[in-house]
Amino acid sequence: MIRLVLAAFMLFAALPARADVDIQEITTPGGIDAWLVEDHSIPFVALELRFRGGTSLDAPGKRGAVNLMTGLLEEGAGDLDARAFSRAADSLAASFSYDAGPDSLSVSARFLTENRDDSMALLKDSLVEPRFDEEAIERVRAQILSIIQSDQKDPEQIARARFDSLVYGDHPYGSDENGTLESVGALTREDIIAAHQATLARDRLYVSAVGDIDSEELASLLDTLLSDLPETGAPLPDDASLNLPGGIKVVDYATPQSIAIFAQPGLEREDPDFFPAFVLNHILGGGGFESRLMTEVREKRGLTYGVYSYLADRDDAQVWMGSVASANDRVAQAVEVIQAEWQRLREEGVTQEELDDAKTYLTGAYPLRFDGNGTIANIAVGMQMDGLGTEYIANRNDKVNAVTLEDVNRVAREWLDPEALTFVVTGQPEGLTDTLN
Repeated sequence: MIRLVLAAFMLFAALPARADVDIQEITTPGGIDAWLVEDHSIPFVALELRFRGGTSLDAPGKRGAVNLMTGLLEEGAGDLDARAFSRAADSLAASFSYDAGPDSLSVSARFLTENRDDSMALLKDSLVEPRFDEEAIERVRAQILSIIQSDQKDPEQIARARFDSLVYGDHPYGSDENGTLESVGALTREDIIAAHQATLARDRLYVSAVGDIDSEELASLLDTLLSDLPETGAPLPDDASLNLPGGIKVVDYATPQSIAIFAQPGLEREDPDFFPAFVLNHILGGGGFESRLMTEVREKRGLTYGVYSYLADRDDAQVWMGSVASANDRVAQAVEVIQAEWQRLREEGVTQEELDDAKTYLTGAYPLRFDGNGTIANIAVGMQMDGLGTEYIANRNDKVNAVTLEDVNRVAREWLDPEALTFVVTGQPEGLTDTLN
C-alpha cells in the first residue's frame, strides 16, 4: 500500500506545467551549495545530486569501472545486503536511482516528508558505505557484459562506437563507457572502490531539491547526507581534440539498413552565438517534421523514417551532429541530400517565416517542460552544471525571442561548415565511397 501512496504522490506532483519557478540559492553550514524550490502542496520531495566527471574518470586500463560501480550503489549498503536494501526502500516508499554518463554521475531520490530522515539515512549509506559484495559485483558485471555483447551486434551502437573513436580518439569520450568485455571482466573489487573514491566527491557536487522542505531543513539534510564524502576526487579530464576532417567513413556490417551519424564542430553553451545557433538547428534538423532535413530527406524523397540534428555541448567537446537511417540502396542519396542542405542553409540562410515558426514553437514548448517536482529538480541541477543563473528560467524565452533573422543567417554563414561535415555509416551502403581510410 505504501508504494501505491508514493506512486500517487509522484503522479500528482507531475500534473502542473509551469515556468514561474522560484529558486532559492542556499549554502549549508558545511559549505554545500544547493538550489531549492519549495512546494508544500504535497508531502513529497525530489532531490537531485550530480557529480561532475562521470565515466570519464575511469582510471587508465579500467574502462567501465565507474559504470559498474554506479550499478552497485543500490546493491547493498551499510548493514543491508542488496535484498534488504531494496526492502528498506520499499518500506519507506522511497525511490533512489543512480546513473553514470560521460560527464556526470547522477543520483535521484524521491521520498515522503514523513519518512525524510529514514530515507536519507538509507541514501547516505548507499553513497558513503556501499558494500560492493562479491555476489552483487558478479551479478551486475554479468548484466553489463550482456549489454556489451548486445551492442556489438547493434548497427546503431556500432556506428556510434566508431564515430566516437574517430572523432574523440584517446579521450574518454572515444570509447564505450560500459567498457569492453576484457576490461570489465578484469575489474576487481579494489578497482570499484577506487572508482567510488574518484567520482563521489564534494569538489564536483551539484544539488537541487524541489518539494515539501524549507531551506533550513534542506541545509541540515544535506550536511548530514553528504558530509562524509571525500572532499576531492580524481582530476577531471582535459578537453578533447576533435577529429572532424570531413568526408565519409564506411563500417561494413551485414544489415539491410545503414545507420549514418554525422557531425561538424559545434559551439559552447556560453558562446554569444548559442541562441541563434539553437534556433537555427531547430530549423535545420531539430524541429521534427517541420525541419529542413526532415522535409528534404523524408517528405520529398522518402529516404528515411527520421533524420535529425542537435547541438551537443559536452564538458570537454562541442559538436553539431545528427543521425539518419536508410536502406542500403538509398543511404547514399540521403547523405548527399544532407550535405546539400547543410551547404544551402549556409549560403541562403532561412526565411522570416521559418524563424517566426521556430521561435513560436520553442517558446511555447518551454513551459511544458516543468511538469513536476522531479523534472524541475533535474532541470535545476542541469542549469547549475551549465553555469546558468537562477534567473535563466524566467529569461530563457526572452533570449529566444531576441534572435533576429540577421543573427540566424550570420551564424549559418559562420558556423555551418560543409567541408568539415563528417559521416560514419554502418551497414552495406551502395554507392558510398570510404574517403577516410
